[in-house]
Amino acid sequence: MLDPKLALTNEDSSLSYTDATRALAPIPFGERDLPTAIAEPYFKVGGGDVALEGPAFDRQGNLLFVDVYGSRILRLSPERQLTTVYTEPNLHPAGIAIHKDGRIFVAAVGPVNSSTGKFDAGSVIALNADGSNRQTIVPPSAGYVVDDMVFDDEGGFYFTDFRGSTTAATGGLFYVTPDYKTIKAVVPDMCAANGVALSPDGKVVWATEYCVNRLHRVELSAPGVPARGGVSVPYTFMGRAPDSMRTDSAGNAYVALNWQARILVLSPFGIPIGQILLPGRENNRYLKSTSLALVPGSRDLVIVARDVVGEGGAMIFAARGLAPGFPMFSHK
Repeated sequence: MLDPKLALTNEDSSLSYTDATRALAPIPFGERDLPTAIAEPYFKVGGGDVALEGPAFDRQGNLLFVDVYGSRILRLSPERQLTTVYTEPNLHPAGIAIHKDGRIFVAAVGPVNSSTGKFDAGSVIALNADGSNRQTIVPPSAGYVVDDMVFDDEGGFYFTDFRGSTTAATGGLFYVTPDYKTIKAVVPDMCAANGVALSPDGKVVWATEYCVNRLHRVELSAPGVPARGGVSVPYTFMGRAPDSMRTDSAGNAYVALNWQARILVLSPFGIPIGQILLPGRENNRYLKSTSLALVPGSRDLVIVARDVVGEGGAMIFAARGLAPGFPMFSHK
């Protein structure tokens, strides 16, 4: 048996942390030299039990977002006044998209199945801008766990199905036609599809695969129809885990890395070209960075996150991206 107090004389025998590797989520070596911005705190929403997701700007400049576990749709005005738009027990909203007519469409993962402990009955609902006139667009009976969504110019929308695990590819990326009558599989058999975004010209749809760290890029020949040879995985992430995503007017893709307190920015072909870090990440603060939204016509963006190690609570951060955002409710 080795003596636990060996007298080592060679300094090279000792492994040590560095400033870059000491935290829970060190930036992978190949991404450390990317152009980097540090976000600033913008608005504190609540405590660390408030899980923020789904930010989207409406035409009035209000920021809408959700509290997943509290099943609330929230609105933050440009003057930073916070109000509740809608609540529904067990809805568990995860994403928001604004229709061109001003309605709020909500992607929801639904209630937890008491037998399995999993989400298995998600939905898409629509609300008037004031939270009234609830309508069901994709019912729980359809069997999807709807995590996020984005509209195209035709009035249809893409959504991600968050079902699955590393060993069960039961989720996917889907398209709902403008009449809401048909759901098409775009990329089936995914391991917990999460984020979704559309290029400014509507010809490329992106999706993240949460459980296996993949970024999918899908060239489209028509709405909801992948072009021949157009489906690829241009990037595989390290660590945990690609969550929601957005695109800017230059076609760059911004991916929120859950449990890393950062946003990775990739070129229109999926090559990393920059990153935005949340302050305090080197001390394991605000690791749960789940989503973001770009301000239409501006390089300004917001990031939603919560601090699950410290006491920073649920926070909205602000930064500037590479190119202006464009309206998610219309690409024209």
